[in-house]
Amino acid sequence: MTVFDILVLIAIAAVAITLAFGIRSLYQTGPEARSRSNKLMRLRVALQALAVVLLVSGMWWKSTHGG
Repeated sequence: MTVFDILVLIAIAAVAITLAFGIRSLYQTGPEARSRSNKLMRLRVALQALAVVLLVSGMWWKSTHGG
């Protein structure tokens, strides 16, 4: 396993955990729960973008360096 493989797995796990917390927060009541859910979903989108960048970078690295 390369560093990129480990980083991609960590990023995917972070996305899944953030998604779970965001969905859980959706079912709670109150204005602070709505705000928290919104922030968690924004964080999830940012983490997904990071995961995609890491995945593409890892594939590029393996294709150019014979990994």
